Amino acid sequence: MKKWIGLLLVMLLLGTAIPLVGCAEEEVEKEAYKVGAVFAVSGFNAPLGTPEKQTVEMMVEQINAKGGIDGHPLDVIVYDTESDTTKCVARVNELIEAGVLAIIGPSSTGESMALIDIVTGAEIPLVSCAAGVTIVTPVEQREWVFKTPQSDLLAVQELFKYIDEVAGFTKIAIITDTGGFGKGGKAILEAQAANYGLTIVASEDFDTTQQDMTAEMTNIKNSTAEAIVCWGTNPGPALIAQARVALNITIPLFCSHGIANKKFIELGGSAVNGVIFPAGKLLVAGQLPNSDPQKDVLVEYKADFEEKYGDGTANTFGGHAYDALSMVVMALDKVGADKAKIRDYIETITDWPGTGGVFNMSTEDHNGLTAGCFVMIEIVNGEWTWLEED
Repeated sequence: MKKWIGLLLVMLLLGTAIPLVGCAEEEVEKEAYKVGAVFAVSGFNAPLGTPEKQTVEMMVEQINAKGGIDGHPLDVIVYDTESDTTKCVARVNELIEAGVLAIIGPSSTGESMALIDIVTGAEIPLVSCAAGVTIVTPVEQREWVFKTPQSDLLAVQELFKYIDEVAGFTKIAIITDTGGFGKGGKAILEAQAANYGLTIVASEDFDTTQQDMTAEMTNIKNSTAEAIVCWGTNPGPALIAQARVALNITIPLFCSHGIANKKFIELGGSAVNGVIFPAGKLLVAGQLPNSDPQKDVLVEYKADFEEKYGDGTANTFGGHAYDALSMVVMALDKVGADKAKIRDYIETITDWPGTGGVFNMSTEDHNGLTAGCFVMIEIVNGEWTWLEED
């Protein structure tokens, strides 16, 4: 024993490392990659923000279960904007102060527009989950801003092409919400109508919190319109569908991609049957041919989401969050925790099939989607039905 004690003292005096038998060196966990997210989980845009939040939470679980991003755990801080632009701005400033590397969301065009100067000044990439084309144009003033939903311009063009070439109408009425999405859509509807031989013979608008659409729809009924185009997000469009039936208006109702979730059907009931609208392919994923480049990702996302949250719950809004977070994760995997390099990487994403389409980002295009990202859908007996082109 004296011999071992003496040897130990000598080793300590000489600074020699002493191995501890049976104690393996612990692996040091890499620092988490911190990302921010702002979604309208409550308020009138909750049908958009709720599946976005659910998607992000699901993805974080999946990514971390597989070891994170190059060994770094993914930490996404999700805030509820309550469908309020002022609160959205406050939450984003909190995220910036918290040192997040990128921000995904918000859910609406109006909220997204309010963040452009903030994220530009902070030099932090924002990947919006809202549709307005003005979110990313003019691109030279949106260096730090991207978005994943298909643009309202593409949606209008797809819808007007159908109304002109398939339905054969020439006179339409438009009814749009007064929020950012509706205002942007109205401007594009008005600008694009003549290109498709369409004349707008009546124009109405509604507040996002409005509960009765009788007056607006009566005005449309008394016009010479052959079809109605509604541009907004729920609950407004569902109430418009109900008012159309209640007033015995027989001309067809077309809507924007802002209704592309089951909440529209739940709110509108049987009154929404026959409504036609452009949307991303997620709603009809199972009906797509195997040759479609998006089919695999659409089917996988839908299956994962519905296994976790229930059958029939996957929709395009959750898909927008999937695409946004996927882009940020790809960038983190390639360039690490550098906000400027994350921005630069997202701008180079090409030929990537997401839920919203095949993305081809560039210095001139911070959305990266083209006309082929939409399909036309009709609601038949409460189900989405793909109106396949001949």
